[in-house]
Amino acid sequence: MDALRHVRLMADYNRWTNRQLYAAVSPLSAAVLAAKTGDHFGSIMAGLSHQVAGDARWLERFGSTGHFERLLAAGDWLPGAASQCESASTDLGELTALRVRIDELIAGWCADLIFKDLDRILVYRNPTGLVQQHQLGPLLSHFFNHQTHHRGQISTLLHQAGVEAGLSELVGMPGFDPFSPLDGDTAPGDQQHPTQTLPQSRSSIQAC
Repeated sequence: MDALRHVRLMADYNRWTNRQLYAAVSPLSAAVLAAKTGDHFGSIMAGLSHQVAGDARWLERFGSTGHFERLLAAGDWLPGAASQCESASTDLGELTALRVRIDELIAGWCADLIFKDLDRILVYRNPTGLVQQHQLGPLLSHFFNHQTHHRGQISTLLHQAGVEAGLSELVGMPGFDPFSPLDGDTAPGDQQHPTQTLPQSRSSIQAC
């Protein structure tokens, strides 16, 4: 799979799995959402809000290169976050709408990217003020990995509250089929080649 297809797959996965997560959260009362959890952010609501604020911060950084009109236009509505732990919203309805809008922005922007964009150098300051300089491609890998990290934290909190967080397996996403068929590909269990080790293709990917 080429780098652009991977980035777009991650954008689609981010959008889909956030919908799953928010569907699990939506029936919870404000009291449950705000209840002290003992984790770093202190509550389920705070964790959700941090995830949104973190994504907004990164999108602002990505837009600062001046090459992406879609991100520059979003500056009018993306929440600003003075610090990494600042809340994007304390209202679940408002946060849900913002989450949907941000995920659509991410997917649309990633669909616009071309290969040379992934090599663009982004210079920014991290939360401690240190200057960082990295290519956009590796930063996008960090961006999507950071989202998954926080969804894992929130899913754990939901589990502790007795709530099923919903399906989050990438291979369970509707329409998941990012690999091109290989000539001569053999399905697992094929009687003709029962001990064959398959290349990493769509026929050898299974949920764990």
